[in-house]
This record gives sequence, C-alpha cells and structure tokens, in this order.
Amino acid sequence: MTIEITQTSAATGEIRLDNLSPIRVFGTKEICETIGEEALQQAINARRCPGITGVALTPDAHIGHGVPVGCIMVSPSHIYPGPVGVDINCSMSLLQLDLPEESISDKRLRRAIINAITRRASTGYGRGRGSAAPRYSSELLEMAVALGATPEICSEFCIPQDWPQRCEDASRAGHNGTYDSLINRLDVIKYEIKKGLRDFKWFDSKLNQLGSYGGGNHFAECEIVRLSEEEKSAQVDDDHPSVAETFGLRDGCVAFLSHCGSRGFGNSLARNQFDLLKQKFELWGIPLPAGDPSLVYAPLGTKEADDYIDDMMLAANFATVNHLLLNAFVLQAFQEVIPGVKGNFVYHISHNVARKEIVDGHPVWVHRKGATRAFPAGHFALKDTEFEKTGHPILLPGDPMRGSAVMVALENAKDSFYSINHGAGRALGRRVARETLNQKAVDKDFNEADILVNCRQYPLDEAPAAYKDFDSVLHSVKEAGLAREVARLQAKFVIKDESKPDD
Repeated sequence: MTIEITQTSAATGEIRLDNLSPIRVFGTKEICETIGEEALQQAINARRCPGITGVALTPDAHIGHGVPVGCIMVSPSHIYPGPVGVDINCSMSLLQLDLPEESISDKRLRRAIINAITRRASTGYGRGRGSAAPRYSSELLEMAVALGATPEICSEFCIPQDWPQRCEDASRAGHNGTYDSLINRLDVIKYEIKKGLRDFKWFDSKLNQLGSYGGGNHFAECEIVRLSEEEKSAQVDDDHPSVAETFGLRDGCVAFLSHCGSRGFGNSLARNQFDLLKQKFELWGIPLPAGDPSLVYAPLGTKEADDYIDDMMLAANFATVNHLLLNAFVLQAFQEVIPGVKGNFVYHISHNVARKEIVDGHPVWVHRKGATRAFPAGHFALKDTEFEKTGHPILLPGDPMRGSAVMVALENAKDSFYSINHGAGRALGRRVARETLNQKAVDKDFNEADILVNCRQYPLDEAPAAYKDFDSVLHSVKEAGLAREVARLQAKFVIKDESKPDD
C-alpha cells in the first residue's frame, strides 16, 4: 500500500495515523516524492515507538538505519540510540577569514593551502592527525571528551578562548548534569576494556583521531561568502546590526566550512550501546519496535538510559573539540601560506544528537538524525547569547557545485520541533552513484568550475549528482517558513577522503 502524504500547504504535509498525532513532513510535493516509500515506512515505525510523542521529516529525508536521515523524534520518557546514529554529533562548523576572494584566485596558492591543511588534519578511515599536528597525551585527550571545550581544554589545544561561545553546546555534562558522571563513565569503559569485557579495540588510537576529518561524507571546503539580497539591503544601525553582521559573515570574503563528527571514538561507543541494548531486549523478552533492532530504546531514569546518555555526551564532547581543533589547524595553515590572516569562528552546530529541550512547555528529548537545531530570534534558550535577537547560524552543506548555505530560523520552526534539514540529502545510494556516474565527467565539471580537490579523482559516491537539488530543498525550507537564507557559500577547493569503503 502506498503511504500517502497529505499536503496541508505548498511546502508542508502530514502522514496521518490512527490514534496518534500525524507525522509532520516538510517539503513541496516534488520534494516529498523524493523521500521514498521505505523512508516513509521508517518514519511510521518511529512514530509508533514507545514513548514517542512527535515525529517530523525534513526536505532532505531519505532512508537510514531504523529511522530516515532527516528525521526528528520527540520523547519525554525514552532515549533512542537509532535516531542519533553511529556518528554521534556529526556536525558543521564555519570559520570566517578576512581574505577577499581575489586573494586566493591563484591555483598554486590554493594548492599550497590544501597541502598545509592536510599536513595537519588528515582524512580517511581509522587515521589520526596529520604529520604536522601536535601530539597530545592520553590524559589530555580523555579530559577533552569528559569536559568538552572548557577554557582549560581550549588553552591546552591552543584553541582561541572566544570560539566555544559560538558552539551549539561547547561542553556537555552527563545524565545527571555533572561532569563527574562522564569521568566515572570513562573509567568504567577503560576498566571493561582492560578486563576484556568490552570489544573496544585500539581505544587510544581512536582518541588520537581528535583533529582529523575521517571519510565518507565528511569534508573540508574553502568558500566565498555571498550574502543574500535581503541581507545586503537590510536596514541596520548600531543597536540593530544585520543578521550577517551578528554572525560575523563578510560578503565576498573567504570562509572555511567543515563537516565531521566523533570519528571512531563515537562510532565504537554507539555500536557498543546498540549491542548492549539488543542483548537486554533479548534477555527481557521485549519485542523490538517494527521488529527492527535499530529501534532499541531505554526508559529515562534506568541504568541503560543513563549509560547511553553518558556515552553520547562523551562522543559529543569529542566532536565539538574536534571541530574547534580542526578550525585552529585550518587557520594555522592559511597563516603559513598567507601570513597575517585572521579568522573569526562563526558557529558549530550538530545534526546527529539528542538534546534535552522544552517543546510546547514540556521537557523532552529531541532526537535529530540528519537534522539540525533551529532556534529563531527570541527563543528562550538563546537568552543572554550573541544570537538572542537574531537566532543562531544554521550551516547547511549542499554540494560544491551548487554551494552551501547559512540560514537563520523563523517563527514557523516551532512546527518542526525547532529543526530543519542538515543539508541536501542523498538522491543516489553510494553503490548506485559509483556504478552510474562518470568519473571523467565529474572531474571535468570540477576543473571547469575552478574548484580544486585534494584527491586524484573526486569520489563518485560523493559527487554533486549523488545529492538532491539543493535549491529545491532550500525552497521547501523557505516556503514552509522554517528559515531564511542569510548567505550562500561558493566552493573554491574541497578536501575529501578518496578511499572507497564497503557499503
């Protein structure tokens, strides 16, 4: 039976279910048709899970593990690892430089910057930092994941002290609101590894991946900032700066966009939690929601929920410090090639994490799988921050050809549980992309667009044609009134991992 999305406006729809609030779907009719029947069934399965009070899909939604990528799940009573995924706190960050675009027009100079970055920040599965990156003690790395981007940790890693103020969550505490719980959890993990009770191979090497990009869809991208016409024409004064000015964006200048997460550290924590919870379901004879082991869960307040939350927060702290360290490496690389360059951190925002938030006046856990937080101006959670009057920056990767975007949430974001899409969303599976796209044509397109890449051949499974049309996805966001575009980011070079892991 075909799953029907009932359009309620030009860019919003619902999947209606008996005795449950409907699943909210954000996208034009054309975009909704790209979501796919399997992903829609996953959304229905998610809505029927114990303790779930709301589910929404973003315009970039596509099939995932357990739930679609581009899915928001809300629960006041349960925590679900599946709607977070194995790349815990996969996230975006943006660094604004004071360089005009003409300063990097020379290809040889751009190539020198690429080389300077990759000497510090490596790409690839299982790899650590680059050869020019500092070496850190195990004790410092453990404190980084237990405490996050505190002033002391930033000082040790030579991260500017003002950068953490522009993170969605610079430092995450454990299930009981303390950092002691994370320190204790780390001690338990190390003890279990030592005693052979936990299969967490190469624990130290995974911690040593701090300051690296990894593989898959992770990337580093040099951009030119193009402010929207609305931003250019905004009426501003000293008391009411523009959104772009508040964000620190500079029209026509170079910026740097990064996409990565908690690397092998978060992956190992997540997979261990899936295994433990599946064992508990078998031991207790609890039926799996929709028969899917990716939908295991734990009621809040149980030891299982506390342990998962602590592991998630350890991985989330890793990812946050990882982004800040990567941006510090990037700034150092630019300064090596172009002495005197200055950079200001714009924002760091997550799209694979669960956060405790207030929805409709009630405390709930908002699980965002391939979805991004979107708090508009005046949202109480932004009180006393730089973004109280504007809303925080939303960083949405598209693809190198069609660009990426910086957006800001609008009032209607409350309808999507203050969330929007995390990018363009895949149109082709990795294997299909590798089998159907033409390598010479892809590389030719990059060359003709004057976009340099670090790899000999751009990975076909990450080629622009493997993703949905970014303009159509953003049109859905704007038409639904969830957010508006502040700037478009135009790629000048891309750093990717060119290895081809198994699907």
